[in-house]
Amino acid sequence: MAQIHGGEIFVRMLEREGVRQVFGLHGGHIDPIFQACLDHDIKVYDARHEAAAGHMAEGWARATGQAGVAIVTAGPGVANVVTAVLDAQMDAVPMVVVGGRHAVKEDEMLSLQDFDGLSLFKPITKWARTVLTPERIGEFTAMAFRQATTGRPGPVFLEIPMDVLFAKVDEAAVRLPETYRPQAAPAPSPEAVEEMLTLLAAAKRPLIVAGRGVWFAGATAELREFAERTQTPVLANGMTRGSVPEDGHPLGAGGLGTMAILGMVPGGQPDLVVLLGARMGMFMGGGRWIAPEAKVIQVDIEGEEIGRNRDVDLGIVADCREALRALSRAAAGQQFPDRPEWLTTLQNAKQGSRFLYREALESDAVPMHPFRLASEVNSFLRDDDFLVVDGGETYVWMQMAATMAKPGHMICYGYLGCLGTGIPFGLAAQLAHPGKRIIVITGDGSLGLNFAEFETAVRHKLPIVVVVNNDQAWGMVKHEQQLRWGQDRVVGTELGVVHYERAAAGFGVYGELVDKPTEVAAALERAFASGQPACINVMVDTEPASPVTIASVLSTQS
Repeated sequence: MAQIHGGEIFVRMLEREGVRQVFGLHGGHIDPIFQACLDHDIKVYDARHEAAAGHMAEGWARATGQAGVAIVTAGPGVANVVTAVLDAQMDAVPMVVVGGRHAVKEDEMLSLQDFDGLSLFKPITKWARTVLTPERIGEFTAMAFRQATTGRPGPVFLEIPMDVLFAKVDEAAVRLPETYRPQAAPAPSPEAVEEMLTLLAAAKRPLIVAGRGVWFAGATAELREFAERTQTPVLANGMTRGSVPEDGHPLGAGGLGTMAILGMVPGGQPDLVVLLGARMGMFMGGGRWIAPEAKVIQVDIEGEEIGRNRDVDLGIVADCREALRALSRAAAGQQFPDRPEWLTTLQNAKQGSRFLYREALESDAVPMHPFRLASEVNSFLRDDDFLVVDGGETYVWMQMAATMAKPGHMICYGYLGCLGTGIPFGLAAQLAHPGKRIIVITGDGSLGLNFAEFETAVRHKLPIVVVVNNDQAWGMVKHEQQLRWGQDRVVGTELGVVHYERAAAGFGVYGELVDKPTEVAAALERAFASGQPACINVMVDTEPASPVTIASVLSTQS
């Protein structure tokens, strides 16, 4: 009878899931998995730090909608991946993390890297378990993927002790599950669909707010179809941006920043907001950006999410794709008003940032305004390019400047506000979309958190181009200190002039320093023409504070 070890069992389940790549950093406790990956031609993309490996796995999930897989060794390896797991948990990103562990027979013996990883991960994952026998590794792996990808997605943690993973067992004693997922997603009731369409038809200023739930449900095409059928404009967040093109399409109202600008327009707010896979958290002003008199419809896969921070007029527990399909079918024979004045109001609000910073856009002054840099990057982007956004102030400026033409082409962090994700997300996006141009724009502070992953990019031949918005500081918190405490109360937030392009060149990266706004596009062209990973270090004006930073300070002073 043939015998197989635990790593072989696990990798056979990866094959059943269609997984062809994993992210990690090697360690002795998990070597059987790496060995089996070698035998089954599953590519191991090893990073320089487990934190980056974890972010690459969640970046893969954000870029593809599929579960990303991270494999990390026991003890410090497991501890180092915590931030990425928490980031995935906050944003409902499907991710399977496999952690090594000391041998079961060595519990409480102070063996190497003796550590209770399960207790660490239970509070920050959707599901966490330890496999105690090699025969059941296949079953637990199936459970892990089912938990990560069904219902509201999220990260899971599977701990496999060293003696369980190395143990050999008879192949016949191993169960490898084949059918272990629901065949249909929850759909809305006909009554709920009818009520929603009645409210929508009666609204004068309706607005769909589409969150990441639409992306992970694979419903971006259905979103556009429904919006066009009912003539309802769409604001979107994260990877869902671009489902309705934001430049040139009358129903593409841009990102959630447009919602904040609408709140400043008397009588300009929507009278009906349809939340599709979107939560009323900070990106929605905690629900405060919706006028008190407006009606709210919320569609979410998780009933517990309905009505967070604000009452709703209609709550529907359903998968976003199933909901949109049902709504489009029911709306097929109905007429909906065109609402040209409302669409004009939204298009004007979408241009609000360019109006507020028009002087910066028209000026060629050196150093350039950071919004000018973000706008130059946006102008450079082709429809098929992918944009990864990292940083504090950088995130705000780029979100304001971006006009996305296709869904899934903007990849960024969410509610955790997790910095340092830019390069790992960019590497994952390049793997998910080989041959496409990947631009990462990041702050200089964020860049330093996973800077060594430039070497990972070179070693794995992943030619991402990284643009550094270099304001010589942890800009958001520096500006908060200046605004809240005074110009002379800056502490722990200044970084100074650093030649990141030279440091990156030491890894074999194409590097270039830019200080003129008119040189940004040409530098990007040269970077992509090099065929190498690249670092374009752009020196920007250190003084401007983003409107989000200013609003944050004002909110604590009111």
